[in-house]
Amino acid sequence: MNQPVKQHLIDPEICIRCYTCEMTCPIGAIEHDDNNVVVDPDKCNFCMDCIPVCPTGSIDEWRVVSTPYSLEQQYAFEELPEQDDIAAEDDTPDADAEAHDRVIAELLADAHSGAGGRATAPRSASKPTINMYNPSAPACMTVQGNYRLTDPEGDNDVRHIILDHGSLPFPVLEGQSIGIIAPGTDADGKPHLPRLYSVSSPRDGERPGFGNISLTVKREAAGVCSNYVCDLNKGDEIEVTGPFGSTFLMPGDPEMHLLMICTGTGSAPFRGFTMRRQRETPDTRAGLSLFFGARSARDLPYFGPLQKVPDTFMHKSFAFSRPETGDGHYVQDLLRQEQERVVRLLASDKTCIYICGRRDMEQGVDAALSDLAATAGLDWSELRDEMRNDGRYHVETY
Repeated sequence: MNQPVKQHLIDPEICIRCYTCEMTCPIGAIEHDDNNVVVDPDKCNFCMDCIPVCPTGSIDEWRVVSTPYSLEQQYAFEELPEQDDIAAEDDTPDADAEAHDRVIAELLADAHSGAGGRATAPRSASKPTINMYNPSAPACMTVQGNYRLTDPEGDNDVRHIILDHGSLPFPVLEGQSIGIIAPGTDADGKPHLPRLYSVSSPRDGERPGFGNISLTVKREAAGVCSNYVCDLNKGDEIEVTGPFGSTFLMPGDPEMHLLMICTGTGSAPFRGFTMRRQRETPDTRAGLSLFFGARSARDLPYFGPLQKVPDTFMHKSFAFSRPETGDGHYVQDLLRQEQERVVRLLASDKTCIYICGRRDMEQGVDAALSDLAATAGLDWSELRDEMRNDGRYHVETY
C-alpha cells in the first residue's frame, strides 16, 4: 500500500499567471507553460516561501494523494481535482488501517499550515473568462491613448493606457487582469514573461461598445514592462495575454455595498467597479465607500475625476502620507477615523470588502479592521473567514 502524501498544487482557475511564485521559489520547484503554473512534486519541500507572495491565494492549495499528480497532469488541469478518499486496502490489518487513517487526518489538518485563505468570488458575480490568450497565441491590441495621471513635476509617473482590441473577442470583467509582453529577451536570453496589470475600465469598455479597455500603470525605475508600457504611443501595437482572475470580482447584486481600500495603482479595479455601477445603476445612493492612499494629492491617480463623483453616490476619503502641509497619515488611519461608518459596514451581510495596492498596507489595514470589529463585539478573524467563504472579502496586494 502506498503511503499517502501531501501534494502542493496551484488552482488554475484563480491563478492570474503573474509568475511571482515561480520567481520566489528558492529551489526551482515551480514552473509554467503557456497555460498553467505547476509545482514539481519531486522538488517541493513545503518551505512555504511562495504562499505569502501570491496575490490571489491560488498557490494555497493542497491534496492528500496516494500517487502525486505529475507535471503532465497538472499542465492539463482546467480546474483542480477534488480531494479523493484514500482508503486502506481491504487486506490491511486493523492496526495498520487505523494508523493509515491517522496519517490522512494529520496531513489534511496540516494542509493549510501558514495559509492565508482561499478566495471566493461573490455569489452574484458574473462568470469570468480566463486564459483566453497566452504567450504563444496572444491578442494583438492597438494603443488608443497614453495619458499621464500624476503631476509631471512629481516623482510618480502613473499612466492611463487605453487599448483597442477592435473586433477581437476579449471578454473582461471588472477586477480581472491582463498580461502585457514586453519585446526582447531577459538576461538569460528568454522572452520576457507577461507582466500583469489590473483592468481599470468596466466590462463594456472604456467607451461603451468601442472594443477598448484601460489600464493604470506606474513607471518603475527598473521595470522592463512598466517602462515599455509608459512609453507607448498612440497607434503602437502590443501583445496581450489573459484575461486572468476569477475571484476579485464585483457582485452583480446592486444592494451590496462595496468597501474599497487601496493605495496608488491599486485603484485600477475600483475605477472599473465605480464606472460599472454608474452605468448600470446610476441612481444608486450610498452603495460605495472608497478609502484611497497616496503620497500626496498630486501622486494620487484619478484625483480630479474622483472629486466629481457625487458624495451621495460614493463616499470618498483620502490619506496622504507625505502631504505638502500638515502631518501624514495612511488608509488604516482613515478607517479608524471613520469608525462609525466602517463598523456599520462590517456588521452588515450586504458589505463586500476589497483591498488592493502595495503589500505593506495589508497588515495595517487588517489591524485597523480587527480593532474596529472588536468595538462592536465582533471577532475579526472569524468574521473575515466568514466573509471570505461567502465571497465578500478580497485582497490583492503586490
